[in-house]
Amino acid sequence: MGITKVTRNYQITIPSDIRKKLGIKVGDVLVIEIEDGKAVIKKSDLELPLLPGGKGLKVEDIEEAIRRGQGEEE
Repeated sequence: MGITKVTRNYQITIPSDIRKKLGIKVGDVLVIEIEDGKAVIKKSDLELPLLPGGKGLKVEDIEEAIRRGQGEEE
């Protein structure tokens, strides 16, 4: 069992032992579901492209990358 704390931006860090057991790597997609009043985090097979960070990134670029990740054409 791992313990983590919610940050002021509502983010959490997944403890390293949990990441190792699930094989979670940078860029992996996780699914969070509610089951019996518990948040259950599962690794997904879905792959989304990693986008470069920075001030030059536009909303249109993000939306296009999401469409590509879902196999849709423009």
